[in-house]
Amino acid sequence: MPSQKIRIKLKAYDYNLIDQSASKIVDTAKRTGAKVSGPIPLPTQKEIVTILRAPHKYKDSREQFEIKTHKRLIDILEATGKTTDALMRLDLPSGVDIEIKL
Repeated sequence: MPSQKIRIKLKAYDYNLIDQSASKIVDTAKRTGAKVSGPIPLPTQKEIVTILRAPHKYKDSREQFEIKTHKRLIDILEATGKTTDALMRLDLPSGVDIEIKL
C-alpha cells in the first residue's frame, strides 16, 4: 500500500491559537511515526475597512479597521492509518479553520 500525503491548511485571526494548533498537529503526527514538513507560515492576509465617523456632514473624518488572517501549512508525509485516526481525535481550539486534503 503506498503511503499517504496529507496537506493541512490552518487559518485564524489570532496567531497564538494557530501556533498552538500547529504544534499539536505536528506532535501528534510525529508520535504516530509519520514524517512532518512544516508548519510553514504563509503570507498574512490583511483586510482594511474604512468607514465614516459621522453619518452626514463630516466626510473627511474617517476611521480605519483591519483584520489580519494568519495562515500555516503542514504536510504530513508517509501517513498511516494510526496517523489519520489520531488527527481525527485531536481536539483543537475554536477560532481555527482547518482544511485537510489527502
